[in-house]
Amino acid sequence: MNDTVSTGAERLRRRMARGTDFLGSEVAIMAGAMSWVSERNLVAAMSNAGGFGVIACGAMTTDLLDKEIAATRAMTDKPFGVNLITMHPDLFALIDVCAKHAVGHVVLAGGLPPKGSLEAIKAVRKDGGSAKVICFAPTLAMAKKLIRSGVDALVIEGMEAGGHIGPVSTSVLAQEMLPEIGEQVPVFVAGGIGRGEAIAGYLDMGAAGVQLGTRFVCATESIAHANFKKAFIRASARDAVASVQLDPRLPVIPVRALKNAAGESFGAKQREVAQSLDSGQVEMLEAQLQIEHYWAGALRRAVIDGDVEHGSVMAGQSVGMVTKEEPIADIIAALMDEAATALEKRVG
Repeated sequence: MNDTVSTGAERLRRRMARGTDFLGSEVAIMAGAMSWVSERNLVAAMSNAGGFGVIACGAMTTDLLDKEIAATRAMTDKPFGVNLITMHPDLFALIDVCAKHAVGHVVLAGGLPPKGSLEAIKAVRKDGGSAKVICFAPTLAMAKKLIRSGVDALVIEGMEAGGHIGPVSTSVLAQEMLPEIGEQVPVFVAGGIGRGEAIAGYLDMGAAGVQLGTRFVCATESIAHANFKKAFIRASARDAVASVQLDPRLPVIPVRALKNAAGESFGAKQREVAQSLDSGQVEMLEAQLQIEHYWAGALRRAVIDGDVEHGSVMAGQSVGMVTKEEPIADIIAALMDEAATALEKRVG
């Protein structure tokens, strides 16, 4: 690394200090929890490379999560976290599994944390430690509410991200929220980040770090099917589109994925679930779970089986910046060099 980048690297280290202290990692980059992708191999590789890996629990049973955490721990002695879905019917049992393994960070996604869940995560374990809670905040009002409730850090994720998304762009969320809450808790910015210059920009705005998902899908260590990775490498930003909600009564959270037949069949699934609501066969929560199960199944078909036409190829708009398969350590190194070079050109 040349002197120019070295000076920028020192500035980068200072700006990331709050995030790295919180995560216990070398760089303040969290790997977004992507179902079927963020498993032991990618998570361990991410943490071993200096970042912060996060297991995507998704619809896992307690037994599966127990095994996944143990397997990840066998592959790395570095910190990593676990992402839990708030609507999971066995959420509290999954929290117990995380406590059993002394997981240091639990990320809650999918809505407001149920009553008692934060306390359960932050409870003192047998080893005398306790986990830190990270939650997603789609709005400033929600962020303030979560901070009052006791969360330790927040992720603000814009609509450019892959998978489940909100309606507001990352840049707007960062401008609105970082000045208001950035001093209160560590805030990690996510959505549409594919290069280090963007990371430097958000750190300058007051972020403690960032979260990236799409950028790591084509890591050598990722178990995603070769067809899935090829789809990413060939895609441009405009190929990553958001799903459409057909029935206003149906609580469908938009999902961003590459355009294919699966996106079109999602409309049929929505109509099927809406008819079940009309007939009283299911309640609203069950309807939401059916939608979630659809995406989980479609995602598995694409990620594991390689059916990228009839499976869901969830990808953020930064997919156009994914141009090859490479080791995750190389990806992180490139991001850090880009961020350091950008900071070197600025005053401060």
